[in-house]
Amino acid sequence: MNPSIHATTIICVRKKGKVAIASDGQVTLGETVIKHGAKKIRRLYNEKILAGFAGSSADSFALFSRFESKLEQYHGNLSRAAVELAKDWRTDRALRHLEAVMIVADDKLTFLISGTGDLIEPDDGIAGIGSGGAFALAAARALSKYTDLSARQIAEESMQIAAKICIYTNDNISIEEL
Repeated sequence: MNPSIHATTIICVRKKGKVAIASDGQVTLGETVIKHGAKKIRRLYNEKILAGFAGSSADSFALFSRFESKLEQYHGNLSRAAVELAKDWRTDRALRHLEAVMIVADDKLTFLISGTGDLIEPDDGIAGIGSGGAFALAAARALSKYTDLSARQIAEESMQIAAKICIYTNDNISIEEL
């Protein structure tokens, strides 16, 4: 991930047949918080797929649109749509300049997609992106291993922890679950 992206925190947690993606609501411009309640997670393809982004808002909206088109083209096949988006993102001149990272998930799979062509499926079903992503990821892995909390509860608690550490992350948390 591009270390200059200081935009948000997104965490995806998969546990006991459920998947939850959580995000904070903070939008910053330079060193100024300009919004506290942004929605950075979307339900796509008949609400069967969750997607969350970290990075430039305009770039992220362009990627959501492109990813939605891929989902339609491949009839909701998350793996195929993610592979095609990653391929396009890496090879298309215009897309290559987008500064964003996405996490996408359905009821079975989770992928992290980046502009360098990365398409990563986490081993443990837990992925974090954005400036507070590493904090949320560490918290989620510990909570998943050492508690009986649900995917949704782990995502929420992980975001609370990240919000206390990362200055680009607030505690105005949105969560979507499948």
